[in-house]
Amino acid sequence: MTLEPLLILALAALGLVTGFLAGLLGIGGGMLMVPFLSIILTSKGFPQEYVVKMAVATSLATICFTSLSSVRAHHKRGAVLWPVALTLSPGILAGSLPGAQVAVAMPARALSVLFAVFVAFSATQMFLNRKPKPTRVLPATPGMLGAGAVIGAVSAMVGAGGAFISVPFMTWSNVSIHNAVATSAALGFPIALAGTLGYIWAGWNLPQLQPGAIGYIYLPGLIVISVTSMLMAPWGARTAHRIDIAPLKKVFASFLCLIAAYFLLR
Repeated sequence: MTLEPLLILALAALGLVTGFLAGLLGIGGGMLMVPFLSIILTSKGFPQEYVVKMAVATSLATICFTSLSSVRAHHKRGAVLWPVALTLSPGILAGSLPGAQVAVAMPARALSVLFAVFVAFSATQMFLNRKPKPTRVLPATPGMLGAGAVIGAVSAMVGAGGAFISVPFMTWSNVSIHNAVATSAALGFPIALAGTLGYIWAGWNLPQLQPGAIGYIYLPGLIVISVTSMLMAPWGARTAHRIDIAPLKKVFASFLCLIAAYFLLR
């Protein structure tokens, strides 16, 4: 499997940016990774009916590695709420596996629209930045399991690390933004692992599309993006504890609106 230098540079740049954002904003990078991977896979001649699904699956697989690097940096600062992460994880695992199966079964156009709607919703939430009521707290265990299942299913379907649901969910339950971002980074691993296994299972009998593709996972993208993103995630996590990330979120939300428009116009 030979990679062109330009392709390696493109994948590495994507990994550096998404890794930094994973640490800074607690996201898994799927909002950026999926559209740019779709462009890369299209340029490599992959069939259009597989492009978005492979971009989602590969994006999710990279989060397995990015989340570990990011959560390590957050854990050193004592910001991860491990009891919350452990309570949400069973529901996340239960939702991620079938979420991947549903995404694979959807027509490519429908999955593209779903991704665009999710990105637009995420951008709107970042713009509004609504504050929770002082009396709001995290729900009991059944509610946490249900919330985890929703987070896992949606994340697996759109190739995201779940932060766009889990961070608002926790902050609306009066968890501080820094703790919510750190805990969301910890949740990224079970989401990504279960979702990746789901996509491997769903694509197990697919014919070899091109060298480097195994089912719905594009291995060159997985390797290069994972390595570079793991290098940058700790830098993003350290930066998140030093600055007010609210203004950056509004800038990022504006960019997400452009991405949503791109997918809809396709």
